[in-house]
Amino acid sequence: MSLHFERVGTGPPLLLVHGLGANMRTWDLVLPALRGTRELILVDLPGHGRSMPLAGRQTVVAYADALASFVESQGLVTADLAGSSVGGRLVLELARRGIGRHCVALDPGGFWRGLEIRWFHWTLAASIRLVRLLRPLHPMLSRHVFTRTLLLAQLSARPWLLSPDLVLGELRSLADTRVFDATLHELARGPLQEGTSRTPGRITIGWGRGDHLLLPPQAERAQAAFPRARLHWFGRCGHFPHWDQPAETARVILETVG
Repeated sequence: MSLHFERVGTGPPLLLVHGLGANMRTWDLVLPALRGTRELILVDLPGHGRSMPLAGRQTVVAYADALASFVESQGLVTADLAGSSVGGRLVLELARRGIGRHCVALDPGGFWRGLEIRWFHWTLAASIRLVRLLRPLHPMLSRHVFTRTLLLAQLSARPWLLSPDLVLGELRSLADTRVFDATLHELARGPLQEGTSRTPGRITIGWGRGDHLLLPPQAERAQAAFPRARLHWFGRCGHFPHWDQPAETARVILETVG
C-alpha cells in the first residue's frame, strides 16, 4: 500500500513516525530545528491522516511491514529514524530488523506489564470517547487554557502552554482516526516489543518523567531490551517530548543521528 508523506529540508534523510491517533503534523514544533541540516520524511501511518487503512488486523507487525515497504520504495533503507509512542515502537522494530541507521524512540509502547497494560488501554479508550463526543466543541475548547489542560493532561505535562492550533489539530486527528479502536485493541492484547543487542546504528530511548500514559518504569525495560541504547530522561515532560520540550527533543535527535 502507499502511505501519504511529505519531504522537507535538506541533508541526510530522517524519517519521522507519529503515534496512535496523530498524523505527521504532530512534529511541527521540532521541524524548524531539524530541517536546516536534515531532509525530513514525514509519513502518515496506515489509517491515519491521509493514508488509507490496512486491510485486516491493525497490528504492530502489519504497521512495521507497511513502513518497511515504504522505506524500501523510497530508497530510505539507511535513513535515520525517529518515532513517538507507537511510532517509537515502530522505529525500534525497524532497527531490530536491521532497517535504517541511527534511531530515536520517544516514549515507545510495548514494554508494559500487568496492570500497566490495562491502565494504558482503559484510560486511552475513555479519553478517545470523550474527544469524539466533544468534537463539535473542539475549536472553542482548544482556545481556552483550562479546557486544553483538562483534555490533554494525559499526554502533556504542560498542556496550558500548547498553542490552540496544535491542540485543535491533535483533537481533530484523534477523533477522525478510523482505525484508533482496532489498533488500541491490538496493542493492548498483542505481544510485547522484542529487543536486540544488534542494531544498524546508535539508539536513544527518550522518556518523559511525567508520562501518565506509559509510566516511567517502562523506560528501563525498553533499555534492557535494547542494551546498546542510551536512555534520556526529559524533565517537566509528559508522553510527548516533542510537545513539552521541542528544543531538547530536536537536540537529542540531532545528537543521536550525528
